[in-house]
Amino acid sequence: MALHDRIFASVFPPPSEVDVPTPAATPVLGSSGFGESFGSQHLLQSPVENSAAEQIKWDRAWHTATSYLTLPSEPINADQDEKTLRDKWIKSVSPETQRALAYILSEDSRGRQIRKTSDSDDLLRWYFEDVVLEHYMQYALPGLIKILGKGEIPEPLFELGQELFLIQLIYLQPLKEPIAQILGNSGTAESQRFEADLHGLFTRTLPQSLVSENLATFLRQQCSLILRDTNSPETPNKVTSGQDVRQRTLQFMRNLQSVGLGGYQAQRIFAEIMSETLTSHIKSTYAGQWSSPSAVVEQMHHWVENSFSRFVVEMLASMRDQGAATADELTKVTHSDVERWQDMGVNKLGALRTDELFNVIVDWDYGRGAIEDLKRYVTVPGSRTYVTSTFSSVVAHRLLQPGASTTEILQVYISIIRAFTVLDPKGVLLDRVARPIRRYLRERDDTVTIVVGGLLADPEDNASTGDALLELAVEMSKNNSLKGEDDAEDGELDFEDMNWMPDPVDAGPEYKKSKNSDVIGSLISLFDSNDIFVKEFQNILGERLLKKEYDFDREIRVLELLKIRFGESVLQACEVMLRDILDSRRVDTFIHKDQQLNLDDETSPELHTRILSHLFWPSLHSETFFIPPEITSLQSRYSTGFEALKQSRKLTWLHALGQATVTLDLEDRTVSEEVQTWQASVIYAFQPTQVDDPSVPVTRTFEELLQSLEMTDSLLHNALTFWIGKLVLKQTSTTPPAYTVLETLSDEDAAQEGTTSAAIAAAAETATAAAAPAVLSEHEVAQEKMEVYWQYVVGMLTNGGAMPLQQIVMMLKLTVPGGFPFGNEELKSFLEGEVRVGKLDFAGGTYKIKH
Repeated sequence: MALHDRIFASVFPPPSEVDVPTPAATPVLGSSGFGESFGSQHLLQSPVENSAAEQIKWDRAWHTATSYLTLPSEPINADQDEKTLRDKWIKSVSPETQRALAYILSEDSRGRQIRKTSDSDDLLRWYFEDVVLEHYMQYALPGLIKILGKGEIPEPLFELGQELFLIQLIYLQPLKEPIAQILGNSGTAESQRFEADLHGLFTRTLPQSLVSENLATFLRQQCSLILRDTNSPETPNKVTSGQDVRQRTLQFMRNLQSVGLGGYQAQRIFAEIMSETLTSHIKSTYAGQWSSPSAVVEQMHHWVENSFSRFVVEMLASMRDQGAATADELTKVTHSDVERWQDMGVNKLGALRTDELFNVIVDWDYGRGAIEDLKRYVTVPGSRTYVTSTFSSVVAHRLLQPGASTTEILQVYISIIRAFTVLDPKGVLLDRVARPIRRYLRERDDTVTIVVGGLLADPEDNASTGDALLELAVEMSKNNSLKGEDDAEDGELDFEDMNWMPDPVDAGPEYKKSKNSDVIGSLISLFDSNDIFVKEFQNILGERLLKKEYDFDREIRVLELLKIRFGESVLQACEVMLRDILDSRRVDTFIHKDQQLNLDDETSPELHTRILSHLFWPSLHSETFFIPPEITSLQSRYSTGFEALKQSRKLTWLHALGQATVTLDLEDRTVSEEVQTWQASVIYAFQPTQVDDPSVPVTRTFEELLQSLEMTDSLLHNALTFWIGKLVLKQTSTTPPAYTVLETLSDEDAAQEGTTSAAIAAAAETATAAAAPAVLSEHEVAQEKMEVYWQYVVGMLTNGGAMPLQQIVMMLKLTVPGGFPFGNEELKSFLEGEVRVGKLDFAGGTYKIKH
């Protein structure tokens, strides 16, 4: 302190921070009152003297009351027993203290009336601000923070609650016993106000993030245990354990509420935890439960009403502030609340089923129940949009990828049609999710082939499995119509339709609900033009008609149903093709009788044909090769019989399309196989001739076979690979390639028959399948046509020199009669092929003949 401050303080000492009361022996002076004798007890005092006397009396009472309300300067130890705590923290109330508290707090006392408007003389406020606040901040708060940071949940919370409860009990004790007897209405209002201030102190000083985190973890653990026990049948011991956890949790929440850590914050945390618990229960209980009919929603409603809601009511009651005016309104649970929670459960179940929807559709035979659950969810536009957008994202990620085959995509698309038809019969949801799938399928080159193949597949024929879309064959057996679009034109209304309904409110601008949105109709309508589908149907129908011997019932049925959809004129060629095959039987029978082709000699070959109308069939393979003389003779006699029957018509033999039954008599076995005609010609070339040594197996080189059979390299390789796989031929030399007949099988060959030959036979079958198609593909047809224009290209490049692609295309359009039907890309692809085989050179953007 500075010198001048000390001098000033010696003359005018500062007021004491603690009120020092006047000693009790100090006399109270005054004069006798009116009518009283001088010196009597009741002296007439002046206002100044009365005020001084009252102040002395107030100061004495204030000193006595504040001495009683002071707290020891040490922390409250909750580990001590109750007697020790009472002796240290609960003071006895003497009569003098009782009189002092009454004088300061009672509304009837003169001192309280005089100081009624004074805030500085409020004893309860002084007790909270100067005693409780100081003691709490200095001795209680550090220990409470330390408790929150130690141990694992729920122990810190239990310890914190117990410590706060004890601290509050000690701080509130003076207001419960001596003071409550003095104040009006037992001090209820003052006690509630003091308790509210105390709760505010706890809330503002404790780290709320840490309290909330601990409380959330605790509630998450306890709710999981309690609701799990009440949901599943358990042994009596476990049920008792669950009830104990329940009661312990409820009591703990009541303790938290009593010390001010409940309220809105705890209710908010509890609401979040119950939402998580509801989600967790639905996922753990109902995930993968897709059986039909589904009772999942009813089971979930029962659990929400009898377990979830009851626990929520108990917890809200434990967090109810009894002093709050709106407590009943905050915690009151009605039937509408239960219904709202059940609706929340349906929404969470819908979110679960939406996440599972792709797997449900892939496993559609088992997943119908999940769609029934989801149907309870998609009742509002928001949920419908969520389902379609989420599912479309999953489909784009998991299905519409180059790694997925077209057959797999179509199979899933068929299941999507079935599932979404059940989910939303009006077709709005299907329309949303199907658009990207349909757009992607249109970009796949083999989509139309697989769809048509599926329509014509036989689901009962094991040989027709593989990549065949058998689901379409199954659908064909269920449906009698292939109509997939509305009968009415776009934009027109059927005014005679009494069941007409407007489009759904959430339908898109391009939405158009088909009257018959079955699977087959949806797949057929994939293509913008009917010509694409009809042309592919014609090609596949031709393949099947040429390979099957009898029973064309399925082909006839599919053709009739397609005629209903597309019209008879569009499918006229297919009608002629089918009639050709059926008429061929009758013609073949007649020619055999007329030309006496039915011989009794079992060793003589038999010849049966199918006569095709060339103009109505698609382009067919027409490769030529050597035919055995016995077959050539039969073909000549057959042609004579046909020309006699069908005057002015002649037969053109397509050797590559035929099939033959070959029986080979070897030394130790007989081999009988159904083969292609070129395969029969190749094995026929191994017949012994006069120049062959009969003591050794017949051997032929690749070049010899190529010259004698006049066959392309690919067909010859195919046939040789096939017979090697059947252990009829064996390659005995690689330079030059030579092949020998296996008249007898050695032990090594026999072992090979069961092992290595299986792989060779598989390769042979693959090669056969690759060469077997009778109908030319679009690429093959284009190549054949391009070969015609190749001569024009050769002439131009020979006479005019090197030319760029654009100039070649322009000159072809000018010189070719009828115009050049191909574009730049098709011609470029063809010319690049000629460059690869060495017929052309490409340099500097120009093509020229390679010399």
